[in-house]
Amino acid sequence: MARMHARRKGRSGSTKPLVKKSPEWVVLSASEIEEKVVELSKAGNSSARIGLIMRDQYGVPSVKLSTGKNIVQILNDNGITTKLPEDLSFLMRRAINLKKHLDENPKDIANRRGLQLVEAKIRRLVRYYQKNGRIPAEWKYSIKRAELEIK
Repeated sequence: MARMHARRKGRSGSTKPLVKKSPEWVVLSASEIEEKVVELSKAGNSSARIGLIMRDQYGVPSVKLSTGKNIVQILNDNGITTKLPEDLSFLMRRAINLKKHLDENPKDIANRRGLQLVEAKIRRLVRYYQKNGRIPAEWKYSIKRAELEIK
C-alpha cells in the first residue's frame, strides 16, 4: 500500500498468522484475562499498553482470540470508557506538542507541515468516528478544544 502523505511506495509489513482459536499453552482463562484487563485499566494503562502487558507478562498472544472480545469491548462492558477514542486523543496530544514547538520556533517549516499532516489525520478520524457514532455529530476539532480536552 502506498504512503498517504508521500509519493512513495510503502513497505510490506508482517501479518498475524491465520488462527481461529487461542493456543493451548495460554494458562489464563477468559474470565481471568478480563479481570486482568480491567485491573490494568484501573491502574492507568491505555488499551494498547494493556495488550502489550498481557502479551509480555502474562503470555496471552491475543486477548480477542482468548476471550472473544477485544480490549475496548471488555472495558466498555465493565463501564470503563473514555470521552474520546484513544487513537484520536494520542493524535491530538501530538498536535498540541507540535503547536507548542511552533510557538517557540515560528520559522520551523518542516514541523509546520507535520502539524498540517497530523491535523488532517485528526479530521479524517473525527469524520469516521462521527459516522460510526463514537463521538457526537456536532463535535469539531480545533487546537484550543484539543488543549482543553487532553490536558
